[in-house]
Amino acid sequence: MKVYYGKAVYDKKEINASLRVLKNKSLTLIDGPSVKNIEFKISKLFGKKFGLMVNSGSSANLLALSSFNFKKGSEIITPSLTFSTTVSPIYQIGCIPHFIDVEKNSFISKIDQIKKCINKKTVAIMIPNLLGNVPDWKKIYKIAKKYKLKVIEDSAEALGLKYKNKECGSFGDVSTFSFYANKHITTGEGGMIVTNNKQIAEKCKSLRNLYFNNKRRFVHYDLGWNYRFTNLQAAIGLAQLEKLNHFIIKKRSIGKIYNKELSKIKIFNIPLNKKKYAQNIYWVYGLVLKKNSPISLNDFMKSLKKHGIETRNFFWPLHQQPILKKMGFFKNVKLPVAEYLSKNGFYLPTGLAITSRQQKYVIDKIKKIIFKYL
Repeated sequence: MKVYYGKAVYDKKEINASLRVLKNKSLTLIDGPSVKNIEFKISKLFGKKFGLMVNSGSSANLLALSSFNFKKGSEIITPSLTFSTTVSPIYQIGCIPHFIDVEKNSFISKIDQIKKCINKKTVAIMIPNLLGNVPDWKKIYKIAKKYKLKVIEDSAEALGLKYKNKECGSFGDVSTFSFYANKHITTGEGGMIVTNNKQIAEKCKSLRNLYFNNKRRFVHYDLGWNYRFTNLQAAIGLAQLEKLNHFIIKKRSIGKIYNKELSKIKIFNIPLNKKKYAQNIYWVYGLVLKKNSPISLNDFMKSLKKHGIETRNFFWPLHQQPILKKMGFFKNVKLPVAEYLSKNGFYLPTGLAITSRQQKYVIDKIKKIIFKYL
């Protein structure tokens, strides 16, 4: 049996929506009806005045950061254990990340470390809602307000997750999303920015479209990019958006089954199911080997692969990325939790396409592999 790590789910709704766009010959309209519709619906979902679709979540992060016009050399606080598209834009705008560690079982940022990082160069806090969990945003905002810092909420992995019954993606001065194929809803590739700040929205809109101006095309007053989103992608996204609640229920069901079966195996640390203010949405299911594990991470993943089960390693800590070390950064930085998780954690198949039979197969194979070592 082949069990994919993550696979998108779509049906006749997405196919028919795509066909309507093709028949109407409105394939690439950046201001097409489907683009406008999905921007309106998603920004409304998060209680934001402005929404802007772009070609990827990483582009959304770059545009969001670029809109603030931070001074070169400014510092932005962000966790080390996250995807590189959180930190790459920080360097692209000429700023420097100041990394903090994460919690062991929830994988989210250690908020108590934020204050310790703040100095005269600090201008913003950029925090992701990571791997299906969410930090305590009330505490983050209290810190940001006290020190007059901007807040960028990277909610690429948390569409549909709520903090105290409020949608994640509604907390930042700017919030960003991804609609990549393994996200809760997908447009194949795609991302979004939401904000209540009109100036930020207009800046991002111009940067998204090569910084054209309304008076004279091909006259540019700033350097922008082609990060446009197509009408075809938007049509697919609208069909997916209708299924979001169903997708969230399924994700939590997948997580619940894994928790029930794998919590009995003593060599694992399973992901935290809930905090007082939020319940895990299980964008992915992260399993971590304890220090006394009789099997190495590499051997475990290889054994699962032999049975046709795809897995993924945890993110590698950003402060240990070869490119940054080569540039002379973070040579003496130690973030023990992030470092441990990256070496001992991996993700099980949690794609929306996984069936009950496939999940049972994964669990059975895990138990058989572990039994050989116990």
